[in-house]
Amino acid sequence: MLQAHGQTQGAGPLAHLRDIHLPTEVSWWPPAPAWWALGALGGAILVLMWVLVWRWRRKWQQHSYQRAALRQLEHLAAQHASAPATLVRELSVLLRRVAALHSPSSAGLAGEEWLEFLDRTLGPKIKAEPFRTGAGQCLADAPYRPALKSEVDPHALVELTRCWIKNLPPVATKKRRNANLPRQSGRKRC
Repeated sequence: MLQAHGQTQGAGPLAHLRDIHLPTEVSWWPPAPAWWALGALGGAILVLMWVLVWRWRRKWQQHSYQRAALRQLEHLAAQHASAPATLVRELSVLLRRVAALHSPSSAGLAGEEWLEFLDRTLGPKIKAEPFRTGAGQCLADAPYRPALKSEVDPHALVELTRCWIKNLPPVATKKRRNANLPRQSGRKRC
């Protein structure tokens, strides 16, 4: 009877069914809300890291003169340990160079005014006046004397110089040195 209707014996009623239809693939766009949140969190972390690195780098640059001055101080202390008169003269030069970088108006100071400037810039934490009344007292005239007074303590002066350099505030890195002078035209800035 099956053969009478033009069907083969093994086909049966299932022969007219179509194959299984698979669903369409899941698209990668737009992502699920959790992926949006994860992307926003990752972006915020990247921005935070960039800001922290930028601030650290700026602070590192602002304190570069202090690191260089401290290295120079260690070099001078080791090199002139046996010659206190030379050490005091070299420490005076180092202090003046760092002070001129920190405050250009300090270049013309001498004697008691110089010692007062050093005490004033030593920092608010130190209440004493170690440059005017302590170990730094010799800096007023020792660089100009051929021989040192016997009461000069070079080790205390090195420690005082180290403390002064460490307590200086940072120097702005992008500030023009001569802000009140007009720029010269035709010259490139370095």
